[in-house]
Amino acid sequence: MKKKCLLFCLGVLLSLCSAQMTQPEEGEGEEEVVDLFTTPTTKMAAAISDFGYNLFRQLSSHHPTANVFMSPISVSLALTQLAVGASEQAERQLYRALRYHTLQDTKLHNTLRDLLVSLKAPGKGFRSAARVLLARRLRLKAGYLSDVEKHYGVKPLTLSGGARDMKTINDWFKKETGGKINPVMSTPLPRNGGIGSVGAAYLKGKWITRFSQTSQKENFHLDGEEPVHVPMMHQTNYPIKMGKDSDIGCTIAQVQMEEGVSVFFFLPDEVTQNLTQIVESLSAEFVQDLSMTLHPADAELILPVLKLSYTTDFLPLLPDLGLSEWLANTDLVKITALPAKLSAVHHKVVMEMAPEGSQYAMATTVQPHLTYRVDRPFLFLVRDEPTGTLLFIGKVLNPQEKKA
Repeated sequence: MKKKCLLFCLGVLLSLCSAQMTQPEEGEGEEEVVDLFTTPTTKMAAAISDFGYNLFRQLSSHHPTANVFMSPISVSLALTQLAVGASEQAERQLYRALRYHTLQDTKLHNTLRDLLVSLKAPGKGFRSAARVLLARRLRLKAGYLSDVEKHYGVKPLTLSGGARDMKTINDWFKKETGGKINPVMSTPLPRNGGIGSVGAAYLKGKWITRFSQTSQKENFHLDGEEPVHVPMMHQTNYPIKMGKDSDIGCTIAQVQMEEGVSVFFFLPDEVTQNLTQIVESLSAEFVQDLSMTLHPADAELILPVLKLSYTTDFLPLLPDLGLSEWLANTDLVKITALPAKLSAVHHKVVMEMAPEGSQYAMATTVQPHLTYRVDRPFLFLVRDEPTGTLLFIGKVLNPQEKKA
């Protein structure tokens, strides 16, 4: 009888949450979302986020049975710096893929630079860096190098084509990420490469509420395979925001970190590695709507302890973002008068989810009626709430899968 009562309470709460997400009062949801994106900074954050969701959709679809992770900011920054050296037509092509075409921001580079500064505030635990790489043989135009330095504080790196290039790149990214990403590259660049980019991001945020149990190993269920045993973080009476979205078949929880950062977990109703329906639903507006409509609750929260590392080259995915024509003719006339092809969009991310937090959960003898247990394939995203910027996004099918 007690179990039936608890299930009923859970159903009522999640139904209320779902109703809040899917059936807002007429005009209410749309107005609130639009209000968020009125400042140049929040509009820029929404553009970067939507670019990130689009790129992640392609990454996930190209790797349907593997863990994938990314941080869109460094990719956006690198392509934006390339746009500085592009013709008007090439700039329009890049800006459309980057979702800048709706911004109408005459000070776009200043806005992006200011946003980057705010996201790197020490308490957020987030580091991101990007660098455009240019072959010396292209007879580079000095005006482009100085323009990028003026906007973003660092010149594109001119490569000589020797072994020293990789050490220079790795040393710079090690410094920019506080030693957290080292090396960013482990294989040499193509010797005939003309133009490329490297981006990296690291995150180890601190939960507002810490986890009391951290060493117990539990089953993590896999799709069509035996469960794996992974360390889990436990805490009862954990303050979260929660809701169920029946349209995409998952239960969503938002967990707060310090300095305005939060993590959204999307847990499918079934044990499945097919998270396509969830991935396809993601947009800056949708996630902002979640942030406003998920229902506050104290729950028993169980999360896997994760340390994630992922490396990829986004170049093969750019045609799927509408950049096929640009890749065939980059038209980077302000960088060089010579024909130049993009040879790589290298990307490396590292993220840690550890149990540390700044305060303890409220002590109580009443057991929570809700449990949110992340013990099967899931999707997560990390978001800066003040600006709405997507910092990280990942699909975890097996926490024990390793990819450096």
